[in-house]
Amino acid sequence: MFDLNGKTALITGASKGIGAAAARVFADAGANVALIARSGDAIEALADEIGPKARAFPCDVSSYSGVADAVKETISAFGGLDILINNAGVIQPISRLSEANPTDWSAAVDINLKGVFNGIHAALPQMHLQGGGTIITVSSGAAHDAMEGWSHYCTAKAGAAMLTQSLHLEEAGNGIRAFDLRPGTVATDMQVLIKASGINPVSELDPSDHYPAEWPAKALAWMCTPAADALVGTELSLRDPDLRANLGLT
Repeated sequence: MFDLNGKTALITGASKGIGAAAARVFADAGANVALIARSGDAIEALADEIGPKARAFPCDVSSYSGVADAVKETISAFGGLDILINNAGVIQPISRLSEANPTDWSAAVDINLKGVFNGIHAALPQMHLQGGGTIITVSSGAAHDAMEGWSHYCTAKAGAAMLTQSLHLEEAGNGIRAFDLRPGTVATDMQVLIKASGINPVSELDPSDHYPAEWPAKALAWMCTPAADALVGTELSLRDPDLRANLGLT
């Protein structure tokens, strides 16, 4: 279904969950994959699993210099950069505004929002040289609806959605295909933390309610193909039955 032969994708937050699943799906589709995460051991192990089409570049996406270096290393390793998947994100600390630790709150926004900007800004020069590319940010319903205890996450996801709109406005004419993907609730470690918090209705969901990480991974790969050209500049939702049908997911 997905032909990404000859493409190079940089995936942030690739140590687990959606990011790790995306790395496997993209590699199976023929792409080279650059794996970015703070957990160097985890992405090194994943790169070893995938094989020569994968390389691990540990960094913290909240550091622009770290992301810029990872982009340079990706280009050096694979000869270019065609796809950026802004997936890195954290839900901690889950806390009400009155109880939030300002330092921890700010650190979460740095990852969830500034990390997206850092990836976009670092990737664009190479994509301009190549005449275009695809940049997808993993969004959330929290970008549009406030959730108790998630002020940091909702605020950052809303900002990241606006970054995608700005990117589309400024760069569509330069061949940049910008999207958001709203994956719904996905069976990852993040959901374990949400469940343990006991705050807001999402924590009350049963584990069986969550999508497997392979579903959004397949959606991300499909969005990088010409099949999604008519949807460039939009936010896609995995809860959309038409999208799931296109992906063969039930």
